[in-house]
Amino acid sequence: MRLIFLGYHNIGHVSLKALIDRCAHFGDEIAAVVTHADDPQENCWFASVRDLAFENYLPVYQPRDPNDPAFLEVMRRLEPDFLFSCYYRHMLKKPWLSLPRLGALNLHGSLLPRYRGRCPVNWVLIHGETETGVTLHYMEEKPDKGDIVAQARVAIQPEDTALTLFARMTVAAGRLMQETYPLLRAGRAPRLPQDQSQASYFGGRKPSDGLISWDKDALSVYNLVRAVTHPYPGAFTYLRGKKLFIWAGKSLPEAAGGRASDPRQPGLVVAARPGEGLLVTTGQGHFLITQAQWEDQPEFLGPVIATWDYLVGERLGEKA
Repeated sequence: MRLIFLGYHNIGHVSLKALIDRCAHFGDEIAAVVTHADDPQENCWFASVRDLAFENYLPVYQPRDPNDPAFLEVMRRLEPDFLFSCYYRHMLKKPWLSLPRLGALNLHGSLLPRYRGRCPVNWVLIHGETETGVTLHYMEEKPDKGDIVAQARVAIQPEDTALTLFARMTVAAGRLMQETYPLLRAGRAPRLPQDQSQASYFGGRKPSDGLISWDKDALSVYNLVRAVTHPYPGAFTYLRGKKLFIWAGKSLPEAAGGRASDPRQPGLVVAARPGEGLLVTTGQGHFLITQAQWEDQPEFLGPVIATWDYLVGERLGEKA
């Protein structure tokens, strides 16, 4: 068997590692590893697919446009049996799907058909889901729509952030690839159509999407904060036109030690709790800010809360 692998990020890294192991066992060949150059403007906190390929003496390609006909011709000449795409960020057009003899497959970071599209790990937290997972499926021209080969479920804990959840999803992805590749090459892997009536789709996210709407309930604010906290760009609010990043906090339906929650004044800082944080009203309940940072400043809101008590009575919100 000959494979073409396209991937990036931690899930791409662990998936390639699993395939390297399986190919060594079966005597199969990874004929090409396709990835892309790191963006110098991005916080690249994740493992490198390119470096893993180099360490294992695999041929690496980093095309600016993987759909360029000249590059596709190079891939076609490799005569692959399978193609695997694992967190590769470029959209692969229809000609790619006809390259492999036995199928083109994609590893997606949700339990399809739910949460198709971009940034599923962030979206499931924003929406307060209690479970997600990874799905290996056949690729079609429309993203994330093809028949399902295998899924691995991952529970979402109330304290999870995108980073901790993604770490468990990465482990699940590696295990799924290890278990499923032998079935694929033997022609014994299942192929289950997706229930299109259950499908949902979400697009990419920008740093500006981290703006907190204090008129939402406290749990929704908490879910946004944990979905985009480090190493992601972060949730934020404004005070007198100055941006304040909120890196951590707690949802409190009712909060002693501060004024009663008043939905008519969302974003009002009602108390500074020594050793804990700032208590803020929301559309329903309170949100306790436990870690924050003014834009372009290294100082974090933490145990020494006394220096932040001047914010009590101030109202957080959108930029004036």
